[in-house]
Amino acid sequence: MQALSTATPSLKIILAMAFVVACWGYSPTGIHIGLQAYDPGHLALLRFLLASVFMALVAVFKGISLPTLRDLPMLFGLGFFAVSLHHVAINFGQQGVSAGASSVLAQSTPLFSTLLARFVFKDQVSAWRWGCIFLGLIGVVIVVAGDRGLGSIDAHGLLILLAAVSWSFYFALQKHHSGRYDGLTLVCYTVWSGTALLLVYLPGLAAQVVNAPMQVQLAVLALGIFPSALAYLAWAFVLAHVDLSRATMTLYLVPPTAMAIASFGLGERPTVMIVVGGTVVLVSVLALNLERRLVAIRVAGV
Repeated sequence: MQALSTATPSLKIILAMAFVVACWGYSPTGIHIGLQAYDPGHLALLRFLLASVFMALVAVFKGISLPTLRDLPMLFGLGFFAVSLHHVAINFGQQGVSAGASSVLAQSTPLFSTLLARFVFKDQVSAWRWGCIFLGLIGVVIVVAGDRGLGSIDAHGLLILLAAVSWSFYFALQKHHSGRYDGLTLVCYTVWSGTALLLVYLPGLAAQVVNAPMQVQLAVLALGIFPSALAYLAWAFVLAHVDLSRATMTLYLVPPTAMAIASFGLGERPTVMIVVGGTVVLVSVLALNLERRLVAIRVAGV
């Protein structure tokens, strides 16, 4: 009986990780379908209006604490970087970048987190990490070149990278302030504040909703519920039971999952260069995390 009780939580964690990977793997395909009928800003707003309603229902049943006035700027900062800037940049970027390439570029966040730690927070960065960053940026160039060709490189790929940078700021803010609220509360206020900032795109949204075909409506509904709400809740559950370095290893499965979903849903076939560049990016990110784990093990041993 004791073995069963210890195995069940492990199974729940594995299922939650698989659910997160599937949801975030679907996101690039859902965005491409949504962009068939919605402008990038309208798509971001509608997606998170749906997510906000869903999170409100969860909050009513689960119960969350009210934020203090002094924390409002922090919560709006989280919403800006995690929701508003990140998803508007992703949507505009995916107008000229394939779903598969977008998923790879979005996973470059840890590279920019390291640069952020060095130049904003003045942390020391080892030669190993600089090497990982250089290798990762080479992979980024290969992905962009393999997606549309070097001659067609434009701002779209840079916007996906801006979305990755935005997530880096979000993780930094979350790391410094996550102790004040539990995971559910922080996710709710992040989604709601980010949605509030997206209300600048409200004019014209109703007309696009009325004219969008049913296939697009279903894709956007799935975007609002699964990657934008349920996946965040599942991720909060994972982080409550698994340390961050182990949990983030799971996210390396997102790009191949996204490519598989895009292949099935959009008929995309990733080029050899995208696969090679994606492998280089993920290896560089993996190497960054492995160094962090080795340092933590070494410190614990001391």
